[in-house]
Amino acid sequence: MRILGIESSCDETAAAVVQDGRQVLSNVIATSLEEHKLYGGVVPEIASRRHAESISGVVRQALADANCDMAGIDAIAVTYAPGLIGALLVGVNFAKGLSMATNTPLVPVHHLRSHVAANYITGDLQPPFLCLVVSGGHSHIVAVEDYTAYKVLGKTRDDAAGEALDKAGRTLGLPYPGGISIDKIAPTGDENAFAFPHPRLDTPYDFSFSGLKTAVINTVHRMEQKGETLPVADLAASFQKGVTDCLVEKLEKAATDYGYTSIALAGGVSANSRLRRETDRLCRQKGWQLHLPALKYCGDNGAMVGAQGYYEYVSGVRAQPDLNAYATMPIDRPTF
Repeated sequence: MRILGIESSCDETAAAVVQDGRQVLSNVIATSLEEHKLYGGVVPEIASRRHAESISGVVRQALADANCDMAGIDAIAVTYAPGLIGALLVGVNFAKGLSMATNTPLVPVHHLRSHVAANYITGDLQPPFLCLVVSGGHSHIVAVEDYTAYKVLGKTRDDAAGEALDKAGRTLGLPYPGGISIDKIAPTGDENAFAFPHPRLDTPYDFSFSGLKTAVINTVHRMEQKGETLPVADLAASFQKGVTDCLVEKLEKAATDYGYTSIALAGGVSANSRLRRETDRLCRQKGWQLHLPALKYCGDNGAMVGAQGYYEYVSGVRAQPDLNAYATMPIDRPTF
């Protein structure tokens, strides 16, 4: 079964053809990242305009790369939530029109579920497993009970991990995206040079990164006011350590308490080298099996949408002609 996956939740316009939820036949991405760099972050209006300009060509190229046309597509899967509402609407409305024009079933797909599914096109991962989903907008610990059954065990109370990394990177004067820049420069610094706070919450699996973010901002401001030279690499390494240690600590507790031995990472921050390294160290120490998405599937892409779309389709999920986009939507209680 071939699924055409369409993704437009943020600044990547993406489409892919995926067979049986596992085999990627094509994967095409057009990004407006360079434009957003000028502003130090994603500008929703620019993202929406670029989606509208690119989506037809991206889908056409994905079909061509897979050596098929719409007659060879069994269903169209589209990201409908969560994300930037204007950006989402471009993908949703394009998919609805294509579905109606070609009489092809339309499947709504939750963005975070797609990130989890990036592991399906990388290896042989099957539910049940525990997944740490970390990105610029979300930080969740999710029990994946089946391909379409999820239970959120923990999530961030404020900033997402990726958001905190990006803002810290900007404070340090690093190029956007800050999280990627921090990951690049951190190996040249001393991660123990600064002791940033380790948030303690009254819930065992939730995260909080706002205090950690504020701490690095205040540290930078104090040093600048004193005329001191910023040890950028040390600050980046120490901040990255603070964020990833929080993530791994909560993941370990959730896995231990719930008895999971199959662990996965997902989302844009799953590409972070220290997070991958420390999670690998934890799993080796515990005798757990770790599943990591290929780096090319960590960010937003159509292949992950096509993969999850397959499992949603075979479970009977279908979109109606009035399908809408939503800026927010729980991963475990989707509505459409």
